[in-house]
Amino acid sequence: MKKLQQHTQIVKQTAASGGFDYCGIAPARPLDDDARRLEAWLQKGYHGSMAYMEKYFDLRIDPAKLVPGARSVITLLKNYYPSQQQLPGTPKISKYAWGKDYHEVLRERLNSFLHRIREEIGEIHGRGFVDSAPVLERSWAQQSGLGWVGKNGNLITKQSGSFYFIATLITDLELQYDDPFAKDYCGTCTRCMDECPTNAILSDKVIDGSRCISYFTIELKEMLIPGEMKDKFDNWMFGCDTCQDVCPWNRFSKPHSEKAFTPLPEVLNLSTKEWEAMTEESFRQLFRNSPLLRSKFKGIQRNLKFISR
Repeated sequence: MKKLQQHTQIVKQTAASGGFDYCGIAPARPLDDDARRLEAWLQKGYHGSMAYMEKYFDLRIDPAKLVPGARSVITLLKNYYPSQQQLPGTPKISKYAWGKDYHEVLRERLNSFLHRIREEIGEIHGRGFVDSAPVLERSWAQQSGLGWVGKNGNLITKQSGSFYFIATLITDLELQYDDPFAKDYCGTCTRCMDECPTNAILSDKVIDGSRCISYFTIELKEMLIPGEMKDKFDNWMFGCDTCQDVCPWNRFSKPHSEKAFTPLPEVLNLSTKEWEAMTEESFRQLFRNSPLLRSKFKGIQRNLKFISR
């Protein structure tokens, strides 16, 4: 028991000194309830053209399939709420994409985190995941006591809202576990459901991904956005933060202090005309380390035409 306490303390202290804002730990076990919800969600076609969501179903729900001998799932949160704002009237970009690509930033932090734990504890096996593998990170965050999954599908912390990146480390290291976050503090509030521009937020915390603005502006690879969505994008060019911006819990959000997430001036200031006049070469150069590259130049131009015509 004493060794478990020591190892757990090392993990928590290493997370804090490594720049993470929260750290929670849950036992590695199959997520049976989430498996049923995911299966129903896929059967209803809410994933749209995101075929990758159908793959690796077993891996998503059982951490031992990703890391043999897995005992613990460590969830780490990193704040990305900015102190700046975009200029009024500029094409809107989701806050998570204002700075450097979070995949790279968090992956580097995760690797360092695992390396330092190994230095302190000894040889352990583990794999880190940052929104790029079949891991149900929000469920693990709830299981490790960090917050609850709101009606908008986002993890919400009671202390400081939902503008957090989630990193997950699955390891064969046995640790002391945090209690799952048992209460849902959304209550009767339906602000996110009422304000969603495309009515993508359904009852029972179900999100119709095939209607979400983030889906259309980032995931959809076809060059035509359905005409039924005309005038519903509210000037969102890349992603959408509406359901987070209106969430009452985000009044507790505090600006981050992560240098890598410092907003690019172009994100905050470029007008629609300046975006439209941009060349592909300029786009690649300006946003070479940005999440905006995910939509590619053609995708950004498509989105601009749709919101400005």
